[in-house]
Amino acid sequence: MNIHEYQGKELLRQYGVAVPNGKVAFSPEEAVKTAKELGSEIIVVKAQIHAGGRGKAGGVKIAKNLDEVRAYAKELLGKVLVTHQTGPEGKEVKRLYIEEGSDIQKEYYLGLVLDRASSRVTLMGSEEGGMDIEEVAEATPEKIFKEEIDPVIGLTGFQARRMAFNMNIPANLVNKAAKLMLGLYDSFVDKDAAIVEINPLVVTGGGDVVALDAKFNFDANSLYRHKDILELRDFDEEDAKEIEASKYDLSYISLDGNIGCMVNGAGLAMATMDTISYYGGTPANFLDVGGGATAEKVTEAFKIILSDKNVKGIFVNIFGGIMKCDVIAEGVIAAAKEVGLQVPLVVRLEGTNVDLGKKLLNESGLNIIAADSMADGAQKIVELVG
Repeated sequence: MNIHEYQGKELLRQYGVAVPNGKVAFSPEEAVKTAKELGSEIIVVKAQIHAGGRGKAGGVKIAKNLDEVRAYAKELLGKVLVTHQTGPEGKEVKRLYIEEGSDIQKEYYLGLVLDRASSRVTLMGSEEGGMDIEEVAEATPEKIFKEEIDPVIGLTGFQARRMAFNMNIPANLVNKAAKLMLGLYDSFVDKDAAIVEINPLVVTGGGDVVALDAKFNFDANSLYRHKDILELRDFDEEDAKEIEASKYDLSYISLDGNIGCMVNGAGLAMATMDTISYYGGTPANFLDVGGGATAEKVTEAFKIILSDKNVKGIFVNIFGGIMKCDVIAEGVIAAAKEVGLQVPLVVRLEGTNVDLGKKLLNESGLNIIAADSMADGAQKIVELVG
């Protein structure tokens, strides 16, 4: 789960991380009111969307007076920002962060992530922070330094100071930078974050080390114990179908293809999508109904697939172990009748209660094409859609 920059900065404040003063605004009037309260000569008007690259896309504006604040707020609210992370469809700006300006002397990059190779949280830093950090990582990876963190000891003061020195932070500010890193690590661990990025981290003319941005991503499996974080969820930033799927504990990700997929098991779902692609088709979604799905759960999954107007055909690929084939069949039949199925449906069932499942489908009166294998099913649905 992602949160907005202004929410991330409020979280960082709780851990003693220095961030500029600012406030969220949902209208030009609120933006101007906040700018007056801040009383800063320079005001930064920032679009709030769940994607990076806002600066390059024109989503960050520098205002020198209240009239400019109002003008920029009117310009950004309702605008669709297209960045390298949003995809070509972009994201509509529905809220702004109005922040006091900072006297930036130098920009850096700082981040925390779980390194799956070492199974440890890793602190990453670079003196090449700012909008082009992706290019830096690709062209000059030696400029990005890493500190693997022992989960028992946690981030040590020594590691934080070494990172600050490697990043070429001025010697007189190394301790301030280290303190910020320790606070950042505490927030990462306490809130079960998956990623935290500060880009840019800046050194100011006043001798402060400040987080000028804050990007948090949280482990969705831990949200049950972080009600405060769950309350920060912005449903406007998420796909409506993915939101609906989460209500039924379905693993669903919307894609840009036209063949809907319903599969049990993440590995089989990935293999199914690959097989569809191999035969020239394009999956419309990733959908894992899980191993213990009920008929109701399968029905809802089917309805979610069909709510995608791009779906021109559906491939159900079930290998019944814990998941019983007759339960899948019951859910498919109920959903198809409820929504009035109008697109081709190919079903491949194998495993527990497979004969009963096939019998239910055959006697349903629905136009269902049976498949003998995953490859056979993928070929059939691609041909029917094409």
